[in-house]
Amino acid sequence: MSGPNAEWDRPVELKYSSSGSLIIAGPFQALVHLTEEWPAEQGLEFVRARSACRGAIAGHRSMADARKAFEAAAQQARQQFDKRRN
Repeated sequence: MSGPNAEWDRPVELKYSSSGSLIIAGPFQALVHLTEEWPAEQGLEFVRARSACRGAIAGHRSMADARKAFEAAAQQARQQFDKRRN
């Protein structure tokens, strides 16, 4: 299934130390978060995730690819925050 209502088989949970956690259910929610609320620098994984989520919504990328790319962007963001704290 593609489109804005498509959801991953299991959501991605983003944990923020200041505001708790956020549950992202699919590529459309991920794209909104990446575009409007991303708390980190827009690195390579961010760009890949945004592209993969757009592709999954349009139906020419797999949902699994979009999820994997979004998780990689979240990992890159966590690494950025860890570097700032140390």
